[in-house]
Amino acid sequence: MKPKKIPQRMCVGCQTMKTKKELLRVVRTPDGDIVLDSSGKKAGRGAYVCNNEQCLTKAVKEKRLERALQHAIEPQIYELLRAGIIKV
Repeated sequence: MKPKKIPQRMCVGCQTMKTKKELLRVVRTPDGDIVLDSSGKKAGRGAYVCNNEQCLTKAVKEKRLERALQHAIEPQIYELLRAGIIKV
């Protein structure tokens, strides 16, 4: 029997490939809201970031998260994402 494939995703902050379960998914919903997706199954355009503040800061500073989600992100949303990463 073939071993099951483990899905790999790239962190938008540090640009390293990791397993999907190690990363957090940030989603732009069809309504245009940007939320942290803990289940990994919400509808919308997603981007993955490591579960640490350094990767999120780098993704924000270089606007990688905005490019990945194809949407402008306000500073208060970044603060909510940062609070969500610290909480998780």
